[in-house]
Amino acid sequence: MRSSLKLAAERLLLGVVPPLGYAYIRLLEGTMKLRYRGNEVLDAARRDRGHYILAFWHSRFLMMPYSYPGPRLVVLLSQHHDAEILARILRRFDLDVSRGSTSRGGAAGLRSIVRKAREGCDVGLAPDGPRGPRRRAAPGTISLARWSGLPIIPVTFSAAPARRLRSWDRTLIPRPFARGLFVYGAPLWVPREADAAEQEKLRLGLERELDRITDLADRETGVGLEDPAPVEGP
Repeated sequence: MRSSLKLAAERLLLGVVPPLGYAYIRLLEGTMKLRYRGNEVLDAARRDRGHYILAFWHSRFLMMPYSYPGPRLVVLLSQHHDAEILARILRRFDLDVSRGSTSRGGAAGLRSIVRKAREGCDVGLAPDGPRGPRRRAAPGTISLARWSGLPIIPVTFSAAPARRLRSWDRTLIPRPFARGLFVYGAPLWVPREADAAEQEKLRLGLERELDRITDLADRETGVGLEDPAPVEGP
């Protein structure tokens, strides 16, 4: 009986939350004043490599459908059942979804998304997803860029007024009629021949660039800086 009730509740959640979430994001976009800075790097990457990887911290995922101007994006999401809600919202934006991870156990997901990239898709992902550590890039992001040959373009979003959830990632949720800002960072390329040391150097470089543009955007909107990333262990 309990399992039946749980299943019914999950079905209700999956049926109700995605359309409401999609409608709320559309409402935000329709009432916000959005600005874009540095988005010329997208056109440059399109001319140079044809496709690219958009990377953003997990806390800024809510408005990310509006960071992408292209025709075909595949988003890497975890295989956790909670991610199914987000997957259904993204599909309402006509975005493709690949289930996997950039962290442990994510090899199958990375192979799948590399195939999508070779079929002509751009890629979107949160290097610190799906469960953190917050603002720490998983090595799989660098592996994806190395295998696919695509540049990583860091992007972030900030807005004010907004609130931050007490979730592991400190999700930023803008309020209607907020002032929003997308900032794109310097592209990062990973050579196919990069060894482990070089890949680690590039991973740390991606973290620094995402932190830089995220803090820059937060300062400019006036929402206040996000809590620092957790200290890494020895």
